[in-house]
Amino acid sequence: MSTEQLEHRAQPQQAGEQPSAGPLLPAPEHVLSTLESDGKRRWLKPRLSKGKWWHRRRAVAYVLMIVFIAVPHLRWHGKPLIQLDITSREFTILAHTFLPTDTLLLALLMLLAFVSIVFITAVAGRAWCGWGCPQTVYMEYLFRPIDRLFEGTVGKGGNGRRSLSAPAQVARFIVYVLLNMVLAHTFLAYFVGTEQLSTWLLGSPVNHPVAFAVMAVTTGLLTYDFYFFREQTCLIACPYGRFQSVMLDRNSMIVAYDDLRGEPRKKGKHQPNDGAGDCVDCNRCVVVCPTGIDIRKGLQMECINCTQCIDACDDVMLRVGSKPGLIRYSSQDALQGKKHRLLRARTVIYPLILALVGTGFVLALSTKYGFDARIIRGKGAPFTVQQDESVSNSFLLRLVNRSNTEQRYELSVDSPSIELQVIDDAGLVLPIDGTAMVPIQFKFPASLTQGDGNEPVTLRVRDATPEERLVEFRLLGPRS
Repeated sequence: MSTEQLEHRAQPQQAGEQPSAGPLLPAPEHVLSTLESDGKRRWLKPRLSKGKWWHRRRAVAYVLMIVFIAVPHLRWHGKPLIQLDITSREFTILAHTFLPTDTLLLALLMLLAFVSIVFITAVAGRAWCGWGCPQTVYMEYLFRPIDRLFEGTVGKGGNGRRSLSAPAQVARFIVYVLLNMVLAHTFLAYFVGTEQLSTWLLGSPVNHPVAFAVMAVTTGLLTYDFYFFREQTCLIACPYGRFQSVMLDRNSMIVAYDDLRGEPRKKGKHQPNDGAGDCVDCNRCVVVCPTGIDIRKGLQMECINCTQCIDACDDVMLRVGSKPGLIRYSSQDALQGKKHRLLRARTVIYPLILALVGTGFVLALSTKYGFDARIIRGKGAPFTVQQDESVSNSFLLRLVNRSNTEQRYELSVDSPSIELQVIDDAGLVLPIDGTAMVPIQFKFPASLTQGDGNEPVTLRVRDATPEERLVEFRLLGPRS
């Protein structure tokens, strides 16, 4: 603010003078694409441009919707394809069950996902945002079509010819809630399984208040997001756009406007050879943008690479007799006339990291046992001296069946001087994903622990495969 403006604000208001608008000057343009200069919400109703990229994205979106709904219902080797059972601390992915003890496998899996996202961004920019992100998929191909249906703009988008009546707004809100309820229940199925979810749906919420509360809160959050918050999730809440500055380089593919070809823009009547660029300043690229930005201003955090501006601009270029591609997938270097380099440090190092991490994950997964066996020392005295002067140690054997069939387990000890007794053998037969604590006892002569008061022992656990685990532990007894 200049000195003159400050002095003007400080002067007392004269009679008949209009009151000041406030201590802040009006913003020259939108601070955010969803925020007016006076601070009010700017509701975006983008027009629709049905070009080749829109049709491709729609096909991908519908496939992703079907996959999201279908995956919890699919089984492989008797297990769900994906189930993240947090309460039981079991993650099942492609029929493989991961437990909290699988630290290495879980860490490698998370590292694979993270490096894959970084690599895709380095090569193809924000392809995830425009093509695969659930926020974009459902907003653009489920909920905006519902808006257009109620507003009478099916197939074209933009502002409706008339304001929605109160009953129409209520009806649209009910449709939103019902659809988000389906999405919330499907989302919940990824954590509890479809069988448990069906039981809850058919029963009273009183019998499962926590699950009902989770479903209700999730439905409410989804409805708030898609009905009210909408594209602001991408602009304000999602950190991905802010990370792109470190994940992109000048050779990453982005949706971009060719400034060298388009500028200066054609205004009004023009001659073919008057030096004007190909951009006719029709503003179509702005009115179709679901985040409300102007792609002609260069690479912006708000751009989600949805390609709607490409379809709109290509349509205009064909109509005016110019070559399509004024807005296209390109890189910053390519737009400046430099050679696009696919092979560079990022595109070489990231695949190498992916290959190393992927190899490590496959090796770790291939050596994963079909069952877990772990010895836990029993409560009470570490050892007991029997009447026949033999010594006994009590333990709990924790067994987890990771295989795809019911298993029976056999226990043995190689040392002939050690007698193994199974107190309760019910836990030696386990169903798929079954877990049991088997009480066992070892008897041995007191002379076995003479000296240090302990003796290393190996317990051999074998299933019907036959696959075996060797569990090492120590027996405790009296010293000599």
